[in-house]
Amino acid sequence: MTRVFVIDDSAVVRQTMTALLQGDPDIELAGCAPNPILAAPLVRKHRPDVLLLDIEMPGMDGLTFLRQQMAELPIPTVICSSLSTEGSRVALDALAAGAVAIVAKPRLGLRQFLEDSRRELLTTLKAAALAKPRLARLSPPRPSLRQNTVAGLHALSVNKPVVIGSSTGGTQAIEQIISALPADAPGIAIVQHMPERFTAMYAERLNGVCAMQVKEARDGDRLERGVVLIAPGGKHMKLRKNGAQYHAVVLDGPPVNRHKPSVDVLFRSLAEHTNGDALAIMLTGMGDDGARGMQQLHQLGVRTLAQDEASCVVFGMPMEAIKRGAVDEVLPLDAMAEALMRFDARG
Repeated sequence: MTRVFVIDDSAVVRQTMTALLQGDPDIELAGCAPNPILAAPLVRKHRPDVLLLDIEMPGMDGLTFLRQQMAELPIPTVICSSLSTEGSRVALDALAAGAVAIVAKPRLGLRQFLEDSRRELLTTLKAAALAKPRLARLSPPRPSLRQNTVAGLHALSVNKPVVIGSSTGGTQAIEQIISALPADAPGIAIVQHMPERFTAMYAERLNGVCAMQVKEARDGDRLERGVVLIAPGGKHMKLRKNGAQYHAVVLDGPPVNRHKPSVDVLFRSLAEHTNGDALAIMLTGMGDDGARGMQQLHQLGVRTLAQDEASCVVFGMPMEAIKRGAVDEVLPLDAMAEALMRFDARG
């Protein structure tokens, strides 16, 4: 049984969430509060499995509460944030502060939106209950990696793309890896399960802290050295090879493994074009999205890595890939950047 505590200043949200949660036999509503000040003593008393937390609230904002909660009593937290630009920015700050997932909500038609998104919401809450919440503790870039700029390196491994898949806890994991890479690292294509409109802000955030150029992918973007492409929320991303170059294909379509973007869509597209000289990495996340695609890549000779259980927020996605025999090596998160650069440097 997953016990959820809802903190939101909107009476409509609290009422709708109560009805939605009570309709699932595997979820119990542990309580509701209109703001963090009233919620704090109740959370300490009831010790819920998951917090569903709004960001913009009177008295104390959700981000401040989250930071205090993570320092005193870490509880897996799902952020329920508006689709506005400011809402997206603050929600990403919340992920950096230790939240495990984001649920997007519009400013209009809220009740209908929440009811339509019921299945995704309930799945997210159940996944969050399995998470190991932790503050983001990003390792500083290693000098050996930052200084790994050799004359002519751009001519090396031009056609050795890197693909990464992640979900719950993945935003912090990706940042830790990418921020430790030099500006001329191999091109990287990433699927991170994240709602529409949040991925552009996330890419912008990464671009500000990484030596590589990070951007939300657009159809036709070239995957080249020094470039990281993030699949847009609400769209799928594939890789297409044109001559010696890989390009992004951004397209609509139904969810795959309940996700859009889907890791499997990205990994399988690479499998259609690679000669085996590529790297696939599976990071923290709930479910099995990407496991089949990684298995296909592994069978083609692509180097495959998975994040280890100890450093994962949720071990689901790496575990499923490992179960399929699709993983060459299981590594802690802080070893991934170095492993990526070793792959790049091999002849």
